[in-house]
Amino acid sequence: MSLTGRRAVVVGGTRGLGEAVVDRLLAAGAHVIAVGRTAPAASRAHQVVTADVVQPRAGDEVAAAVRGSGGVDVLVHVAGGSSSPGGGHSALTEEHWQHELAWNLLGAVRVDRALSPLLRSSGAGAVVHVGSIQARMPLWDGTLAYAAAKAALRAYSKGLANELAPAGVRVNTVSPGGIAGPGADGLARRIAAARGLSEQEGMGLLMDSLGGVPQGRLAPVREIAEVVGFLVSDAAASITGAEITVDGGTVPTV
Repeated sequence: MSLTGRRAVVVGGTRGLGEAVVDRLLAAGAHVIAVGRTAPAASRAHQVVTADVVQPRAGDEVAAAVRGSGGVDVLVHVAGGSSSPGGGHSALTEEHWQHELAWNLLGAVRVDRALSPLLRSSGAGAVVHVGSIQARMPLWDGTLAYAAAKAALRAYSKGLANELAPAGVRVNTVSPGGIAGPGADGLARRIAAARGLSEQEGMGLLMDSLGGVPQGRLAPVREIAEVVGFLVSDAAASITGAEITVDGGTVPTV
């Protein structure tokens, strides 16, 4: 699964899961550009590009940096999340919806549109969108707009895969369940705050709302990054338009 000589871009690659993906691609031999809203104090990526994918101009900013580095063979979209309050749909304002859609769907659309000519020219590119099991199991209390955006991303990813496959570019989705770290902790706090509960009780409600996690734990970022690393490698050369779920068995259906 070597990526020696490949040029990779990881959007949202400066912290959390994105940082783990950067490390995984570097270990495989890729030259990696990390894209983040702010420049981190330190990054192991070869280059860091500061761009906020919520903004319409972000795609062009990333494309300019990529052209300057010689092109791109691998593109991974990790940027996303939810900052909306708990309380269900009535607690979500127009601004909440606009932000969640821009962060979790339109950011990927913008960067894909800007970089797809470069990916096509490589003749063997790979794109991975990081989705969520909430596309199929939406949590109404806390992340409804996020779930809706991820469902749209899932459909978009499948359509893009069909469009780009004849050009040799593969597009797949990795959909984590609960990810161990600050994101899950923050969601638990928001759910708890909306119901007047403790953070521990909020985490319990979060796990219960998913119907439980058969493995009994949330996935560490390194395990999800391993799946991404496989999908962008030649070992997955016949996989496109697929969704790989990494959720410890949370989704109860086939």
